[in-house]
Amino acid sequence: MNRLAISGVIAGLAVLRYTPAGIPVLELVIEHQSEQTEAGMARRVNCAVNAVIMGKLAEQSTTLTNGTAIKATGFLAKRSMKSTQLVLHIDTLEII
Repeated sequence: MNRLAISGVIAGLAVLRYTPAGIPVLELVIEHQSEQTEAGMARRVNCAVNAVIMGKLAEQSTTLTNGTAIKATGFLAKRSMKSTQLVLHIDTLEII
């Protein structure tokens, strides 16, 4: 199973681009803040997640702006074949 759901605000947003195959791609950074329980203790969590939206959803997401609160779900994959950095590939996006 490789599924991730995260909520946060858009902290970085690139311009819509197209792959050489003509697939629309929109890259963004999601900043998340929450309080989680770990080992019975409350823990404040802050993180930034690199994400990408591809295809029709990318074209439909061009009205997003920095500061927009969202909930995103998708899967994790390496940024490229040689990279070890993970990127969230968003397949559902909800403005909250």
